[in-house]
Amino acid sequence: MAGTTNFVFERVEKKYLLTREKYNLLLEAMEPYMSIDSYGKHTIGNVYYDTDTYELISRSIEKPKYKEKFRVRSYGIPKEEDKVFLEIKKKYKGIVYKRRVSMTLKEAEDYLEKGIRPKKEGQILKEIDYFLSFYKPTPKVYLAYDRMAYFGKENKDIRITFDHNIRSRQCNMNLAEGDYGTPILDEYHYLMEIKVPGAMPLWLSKILSDLEIYPTSFSKYGNVYKQFILPNRRKVLCSQAY
Repeated sequence: MAGTTNFVFERVEKKYLLTREKYNLLLEAMEPYMSIDSYGKHTIGNVYYDTDTYELISRSIEKPKYKEKFRVRSYGIPKEEDKVFLEIKKKYKGIVYKRRVSMTLKEAEDYLEKGIRPKKEGQILKEIDYFLSFYKPTPKVYLAYDRMAYFGKENKDIRITFDHNIRSRQCNMNLAEGDYGTPILDEYHYLMEIKVPGAMPLWLSKILSDLEIYPTSFSKYGNVYKQFILPNRRKVLCSQAY
């Protein structure tokens, strides 16, 4: 039994959509300041939970002051005894609060599908209990992407990630089923996220300004919802009206 481990993150996160050209220029410019993560290139899998009416993502894309979501995340394709993370991610007035607990895939499946709690508990698991009880969400979207992550040489709390080959599916939601899916972003673009505990360092602000790289609003789950789910929901609603 692996038990559970709690993690809490509080930070500012900014997203940027990069062409391959801008991606290569940025990597070169930030080399004196950032080091590549020890994992190198790795694949992340996620299962996003939502209500039957997609209340969570519908609210999120309206850009409210407060929003929240719940997902189960793995690094690579997990087996039953591999570690996964149950995460509640909240955003309030631009600050991201991520609270997550780790357990094995088997423990996560028993907890989420059968209501069997892990032996070790904690405050974050209680928050997840409340979230699940309040929204009664179910698995709605699987999302995977290949990630390169970097951290600051002087300040390791500064993190920059680049996600590529972002793909999704709305079937076979189990993380162990594989990381296949339909692309939601073409192969010539990268999604960059800058994650800092406070203000962005001046050197990074200057690089972004010099390269004319500007923040964007890009939600992976939100884009899947708008591209693939919302059009079908509208068709169903229209057919029910007649």
